[in-house]
Parts: sequence; structure tokens; C-alpha cells
Amino acid sequence: MGTVELPVVVGVDGSDAASDALDWAAELAGRRGLPLRVVHASLWERYEGYVAGTAADRPAERLHSEAVLATAAERAGRRVPALKVMTDLAADDAVTALLRAGQSAEALVVGSRGRGEFASLLLGSVGLGIAARAQCPVVVVRGRPENVHGGMNRVVVGIAERERPSEREPVPPSAAVAFALREARLRGGELEAVHAWRCAGPEDHGARENHGAHEDHTARENHGAREDHARRAAELLDETLGGATAAGLPPVPVAHRPVEGSARKALLDASAHADLLVVGARRRQGHFGMQLGLVNHAVLHHAKCPVAVVPVS
Repeated sequence: MGTVELPVVVGVDGSDAASDALDWAAELAGRRGLPLRVVHASLWERYEGYVAGTAADRPAERLHSEAVLATAAERAGRRVPALKVMTDLAADDAVTALLRAGQSAEALVVGSRGRGEFASLLLGSVGLGIAARAQCPVVVVRGRPENVHGGMNRVVVGIAERERPSEREPVPPSAAVAFALREARLRGGELEAVHAWRCAGPEDHGARENHGAHEDHTARENHGAREDHARRAAELLDETLGGATAAGLPPVPVAHRPVEGSARKALLDASAHADLLVVGARRRQGHFGMQLGLVNHAVLHHAKCPVAVVPVS
């Protein structure tokens, strides 16, 4: 039996942001040789509080929904002519419909905003809910046009400290690294791996000495600690990505970038010169969903490029 091809799923609502997501999803599906499934939730506007629904509205709502899907399918077919496109009209709210579609998807793609007066809040209500709960990678298409349209030739992946293997043995790349590596390879671009590290100040190691000789000694200790942190950060990147390209596939240029400072700032800075920023999110023990955390929330709201949130076991 052959491998079942899971589609790339994209949510559309007729907005400009959804059109950007549709184009991005069509190209992702085209690069991976997969079908595209276009989903429109017929209760999308009602979920946003944009349209008050009554029984008399339903025929008109259905016609509108079918028109949104038909327009989207035509646009995707023009974008990637050989693409197989399927459409799905879901009588549900956006989050429920897309989470259900994501249960059997290669990736789930959404725009960063919707339509209506609450457009600026849609990422909070829909995009974040999907990114935190989907079973597959979720791509929120946001950022500057030059980044959204793939003009940077670079994919960035964030490497967290806890991804470091406990033993110095080759390990398979994490799901986030694997996703980023595949995208870089299919795009013919570079993979940039970013790891942020901080060096604790003297106040974190006990009382600060005030005398000159002790200050010199403390300065030397701090310099040594910074060098040690930087070395460990570089080793982490080497270990995490060490086996990433050894899979009998075309090599991908990989840039290792340890950065002193906050992960939030390091990733947001890196997003300015990326076509895609990939971050991992660990599943919460005993809860439905993942730990997005403050860093992932920040990049989903402020990155200069599309952001992929990849579930990590």
C-alpha cells in the first residue's frame, strides 16, 4: 500500500489576509507535491461577532460561502496550475472547523487577520487558538510583503535549550528542525538556526564585591562565563543540527547563530530577513493543547515573516 498523502489545509474567509494565506498554502502544497484543501467555516462571521445570524439569512449565507470557496479554488489553481484543489464548506466556527481539518493534514495555514471591524483581533481569537491546539504544524501568514512572498531565500528555526540531547550521540532532528530543513531544501535556500543565551550577572552568583581587586576578579569571571555560555550555545546548535542534512538528500546551507540576549528579540530580529520562522511548541501534560509560551506568542504577533508552529513531543 502507498503512503496516504495528507493535504495542506488553508482557511479562507474572503479577506485579503486569507488570500495571502491561500497563495502561501498553494505554493507549500505545490512544493511538497500534495493536494490543497480549502476550508471555509460558514459561521466564521458569526464567530467574530460580525454578522447576526437568523434563519432567513441561511440561503444567502450559503451562497456567499460557496462563492468564497469557488473564488479561492480558482485563485489557487491559477497560482499553482498543476495543483489538486479540494473545497470544504463547514457549518461550524472557524476554530472548530480548522482544528477538525487539521487532524488529517500535512500543515494548516491561516491568515493573521480576518475581515470586519474586529480584524486586528482575529489572530487572538482564531490564529492563536489553532496554533495552540492543532495536531499538525500551523503556519500563520503574516509580515511584510517581501517576506511573505519568499524574497529572502532563508528559513529560520529557533533552537531551545531543552532540545539539547543528553548524550553526545547522533539524534534525529526535532520536528521543528525537520520542518524547517525541508522547507529550506524545497525552496533552494539557507537554513538559519538561532539559539539565544544569557549569561547570569554577578548578582546571580552571590554578593557583589565592591573593592577594585575583587571587581577585576569578577570581571574576569564574567568574561570567562560569557565565553563558556557562547561555546555551549555553539555546541548546542552543532549537536541539534548535526544529523539534519545526513539523509541522502541534497545538502542545505546551514548557518548557526548563537545570540546573547532574549529569545524573543533574537527571533524577531531574525524574522526580518526570513521567508519563514519555525518554532516548536511542546504539548502540555494532562491538557488539550500545547505550551505556546511568551516567545511563541510574541513571534505570532510581531514577526516580520510567516511563522510555523510545529508540535514537539
